[in-house]
Amino acid sequence: MTPSLPETDDELLIRMRRGDERAFLTLYRRRQAAIYRFALHMSGSATLAEDVTQEVFLALIREQCGFDPERGTLSGYLFGIARKQVLRHVERGRSDVALDTEVESSAVPELMESDDPLTFLIDREGIEALRRAVLALPRRYREVVVLCDLEEVDYGEAAVVLGCPIGTVRSRLHRARALLLEKLSQKWHHRPGVGALKPIRCLI
Repeated sequence: MTPSLPETDDELLIRMRRGDERAFLTLYRRRQAAIYRFALHMSGSATLAEDVTQEVFLALIREQCGFDPERGTLSGYLFGIARKQVLRHVERGRSDVALDTEVESSAVPELMESDDPLTFLIDREGIEALRRAVLALPRRYREVVVLCDLEEVDYGEAAVVLGCPIGTVRSRLHRARALLLEKLSQKWHHRPGVGALKPIRCLI
């Protein structure tokens, strides 16, 4: 007997709108971590990331939820809400630039290899350096790195989230990766005892 496939996000949302609390919990468990990570990388604040994640899912259960499956995926819609919430909080001055010291490295996913792979040594100092380099990027570059490299969102979906053409996503991502590589190369070039950087899958 062929095992049943997991329900799609859209199917869970339909059940949720009919009052099925279990469907909401399933959807929350499936998407909560990615939304939290996105908000964390965009703001540098674990507290703000928690607030944004809560607000995103509260928005989802409101009757006026504006998700339209013909315009994109539910995941992209949630990232879009998270992006707006982060920007709103930052504009109000609720976020500072420094990373929260209590954030664990294991809470952050992999930065995927690219044609121009980022390179650094795998140790705690390297992880912190990369995380800080991502946070230091201008917002338009930071958000494409977080979406496309960290959360593995495809270019088309990222374009919907950011409200820009796919070509813009590609060009910003190319520039962002170059900026990160430059920052990290400068750091490790001046580190005593460190020679050429090793191409690896970068963990942050």
